[in-house]
Amino acid sequence: MSTFSGLTTAASGLAAARRGMDVVGQNIANQKTEGYSRQRVLTSAVAAVAQSGRFSVGAVPGHGVSIDGVARLGDALLDARVRDTLGASGFWSARAVTATAIEASLAEPTENGLATRLSKFWSGWQDLANTPDSGAAAASVLESAKELASHIAGGYRTVATQWSEARAGAERTVSQVNAAADQIAVLNGEIRDALASGRSANELMDQRDLLAQGVARMSGAASTVESDGTMTVRLGGNALVSGSDARHLVLTGPAAIDAGQRFSLAWDSAPDLPVSIDGGELGGALSVLAPASEGGMLAGLAATYDAVATALADALNAQHRAGVTASGQPGGDFFTLPATGSAALGLRVAVTSASDLALAAPGAGAKDATNADLISQIGRRADSPDALWSDHVTRFGVATAADVQRAKVSDSAAVAAAGAQQSVAAVDGDEETINLLAYQTAYQAAARVMTAVDEALDVLINRTGVVGR
Repeated sequence: MSTFSGLTTAASGLAAARRGMDVVGQNIANQKTEGYSRQRVLTSAVAAVAQSGRFSVGAVPGHGVSIDGVARLGDALLDARVRDTLGASGFWSARAVTATAIEASLAEPTENGLATRLSKFWSGWQDLANTPDSGAAAASVLESAKELASHIAGGYRTVATQWSEARAGAERTVSQVNAAADQIAVLNGEIRDALASGRSANELMDQRDLLAQGVARMSGAASTVESDGTMTVRLGGNALVSGSDARHLVLTGPAAIDAGQRFSLAWDSAPDLPVSIDGGELGGALSVLAPASEGGMLAGLAATYDAVATALADALNAQHRAGVTASGQPGGDFFTLPATGSAALGLRVAVTSASDLALAAPGAGAKDATNADLISQIGRRADSPDALWSDHVTRFGVATAADVQRAKVSDSAAVAAAGAQQSVAAVDGDEETINLLAYQTAYQAAARVMTAVDEALDVLINRTGVVGR
């Protein structure tokens, strides 16, 4: 064993303590950095060199400490759980936000809702039946009819606008997923090179994990870390990111809510290969944008507006044609519907004056209002537009409440998963302070060892054999 081995041992302790303080400083500096995972110095004891020969002294101590690397403290299982819960949270949150916005636009059950407008419309016919010779009552019915048609058209336009906004949002999400995939691919290459050369890639992994969490929330993608340190991101079982290569998504679909077509998500490099996605904000948006036949809430509500307009026109026209005007002329259509396109947008009042209103029953006289009374009762029928609208609003309200509840549950699960992840990976200021003091004390102790060895060598070299001279 070398006489100077004690200096080497103390020097290794100084280096290890200094590296430990550097890592603690890095942790404290990034305590508020999003996605940062705390780090620790990995060390191991250097074994003693085998001794042999005449001057070997048997058992000897080791040769200090070896700095093996800087570990990134985290849990791959907790990271995967966070990504999974974010995918579910993104899906239900997207649906809940859209459903809540639609529910607010319906304004039910308030005086601004369609149900109240329909009720007032039928009440106007009842008033007219009570006073058939009142010009004011007739004018009120005609004005109420125009307002009702305008309200139905306005409701349809609101839904169509929300559909267009959801479509634009889905396209933005696809662009964001593509951009994040490119960044993950670049980081994969840098991490692989760093690990192959023995350098630390901890900060690069933090950035990549943060991007992977964003992709999971946006698209529900699943991610796995490979043996070479790269991360593979998959959508529908196919790789979005593999190694340093990334693929792009393309969203195609109808430009209008009444097209009756579904959106298609495919790979940019293989347009004929569809991508199945049932999670994340993008999956939620696509479920909202689905055609009415596939349960799309926006297209379904637009179809309900069309159905209400059609039912209103058909019921009122049929009863209006059954009556006669004050001059004895048969009643014609009260409403008109377009030959093509949206019934809600094309609903118009065909009657332009009070004299064209067919209030009387045939042969009952000019002052009769039997037909007006029958028209006022349309809203009470089981197949009335009121019943149709009420049924849809009820079912929509139940579905919205279910989506909101699922969003709350999934958000809670995501928060719990993130909390569990942070309990392992987050920086604790108190713990880091204690570690800093421990490394500082270790540094001082190693320095004291070096001083003691230096003093011993000084005695051995400069003072041994000179006593009494």
